[in-house]
Amino acid sequence: MKDPRLLQGIGVSPGTAIGPAYIVPWGLPDVPHRVVSKKDVPGEIERLQAAIAAIKERLEELRDHAAERAGHSESKIFDAQILMLEDTEFIGGVQRLIKENQLSAERAFEFKVLELRALWAQSESQMLRQRRADLSGIGIRVLQRLMGQSIEDVLGPRGGAPAILFTRELTPGLTVEFSREHVAGFASAEGTSTSHAAILAHSLGIPCVMGLVQGLESVRPHGMVILDGTVGTILTDPTPEEIAEAELEAERRRQLDRELASVAAQPAVTVDGVKVSLRSNVDLPEEVGPALENGAEGVGLLRTEFLVVGRTELPSEDEQAEYFSDIARRFEGAPVVIRTYDLGGDKFPAAFRPPREANPFLGWRAIRVCLDEPEIFRTQARAILRARLHGNVQLMLPLITQVEELERARELVAESAEALQREGIEAAPDVPIGVMVETPAAAMLADELAQGSDFLSVGSNDLTQYTLAVDRGNARLADRFTPLHPAVVRLLKRIVDAGGRAGLDVSMCGEMAADPRAALLLVGLGYRALSVSPLRLPLARWLVRQFDHTVAESIAAEVLEMATTREVVDRLTAGVAGLVDVDLLPAGLVARG
Repeated sequence: MKDPRLLQGIGVSPGTAIGPAYIVPWGLPDVPHRVVSKKDVPGEIERLQAAIAAIKERLEELRDHAAERAGHSESKIFDAQILMLEDTEFIGGVQRLIKENQLSAERAFEFKVLELRALWAQSESQMLRQRRADLSGIGIRVLQRLMGQSIEDVLGPRGGAPAILFTRELTPGLTVEFSREHVAGFASAEGTSTSHAAILAHSLGIPCVMGLVQGLESVRPHGMVILDGTVGTILTDPTPEEIAEAELEAERRRQLDRELASVAAQPAVTVDGVKVSLRSNVDLPEEVGPALENGAEGVGLLRTEFLVVGRTELPSEDEQAEYFSDIARRFEGAPVVIRTYDLGGDKFPAAFRPPREANPFLGWRAIRVCLDEPEIFRTQARAILRARLHGNVQLMLPLITQVEELERARELVAESAEALQREGIEAAPDVPIGVMVETPAAAMLADELAQGSDFLSVGSNDLTQYTLAVDRGNARLADRFTPLHPAVVRLLKRIVDAGGRAGLDVSMCGEMAADPRAALLLVGLGYRALSVSPLRLPLARWLVRQFDHTVAESIAAEVLEMATTREVVDRLTAGVAGLVDVDLLPAGLVARG
């Protein structure tokens, strides 16, 4: 029977924290409805502008504070909030509410914030959820300023023993308002592992759990709790024996961290000398710094959806070219694989109104959108061709299911290159083009797709989802979602073999490589390029260095003959026994069975 004291969430910053619970009512304040006279409208707009200017100044201070404590790359997170306060459409909408409806500045600002939050809440997009937290952060601060409140009124005293801070939604600003002396850990009911606040907590070295399923209702103010940011759990009202056990496990994890740090500058090479290239997945610009700091040998997957999600217009060619070129320069010749827009499902810009579909994830998305709306694709292809002048930029096509889609995409890239040349715009004459294999159709056509590609890359999450007919976001089916299912394992082998026959680089993009069992399997199957999130790179490097390639190959051959997920998981678990204590590693979806 499950212990009712144990709360389950998502571990977003590893480590163990033990201390009293400190619940912070950090949220949008209640704003009374107030209408002003026409003559007072200019004064309300002036109040709004003054509040915005003051909060921008405070955000700049927090940015500097974050740079000192977490690093320059992480401090850029606050630029996103500052840009929101400079967004003419957002602030202009508030001013129109004041002018046209004669609302007070705080009422108009609250209305606009709630409107945007409701709009973004309709999407399952991870990026929009991140922007919601940023929006909440500035909304709270501006409204407090307009209503004459102080942040101290909400946060209260920040002294005494380090506490575990609980809040409904952890924002970046709140993360750096407290010093390490006062906060032992963070916990929130909302949030994801790639949210800005999660990134900051990780950089600050503060354990953090987000997405608490049970919410905050069962947390007793000032009661002792044990927060495990590695596996994503919180134990309320622990016994002295449980506290002692948690402290012992925390020491074991610190020892593992020291081992990870000891190989930070070492190559990812198996004990028998097989080299594995470790690259980083990059969702957002602020992840580039951590990727470089953790020794990424390039970018295996540069997602581009953040350029469009939540915006009212598509980004220009110049904007994209500048962004891609900057990343290419920073990686100094290492591969930077840019995935073209994976639009659709939950990722459409506000200016782009797609038709409503019963099942958008099986509908008009990714390469289908780009080929049906070729100007969107051409603009991105032109930007990528221009960026290739500054580094080893490559182009990857998502959700390919037909050879014809690859052929048509190649034609559009060639047309874009010719157009740039005619216009006298400096750009590369071509760019390596690869396919992201993420459907059973693409896996079965891997040999044919390899003939028309310069490289192949596997998207393990979607490949698992489409192969098993399991929605990876459905909590009720979580135990059925695993890339260690025999059917997925056999497709993974088919793909890497097809790439090998064609002499192509085949990479794995996903968090599989950060699970020791899956990493052992991938090395054994023949994958020599792995791409994980920036913060998982040290673990992936350390894991590769524990394996003997010939042993991994033998185990993989056994696994390919197995019929059940349980058999696969048990064999791989036995394979890593003695190499690593899997109980010390972050909980994930990989090893279910």
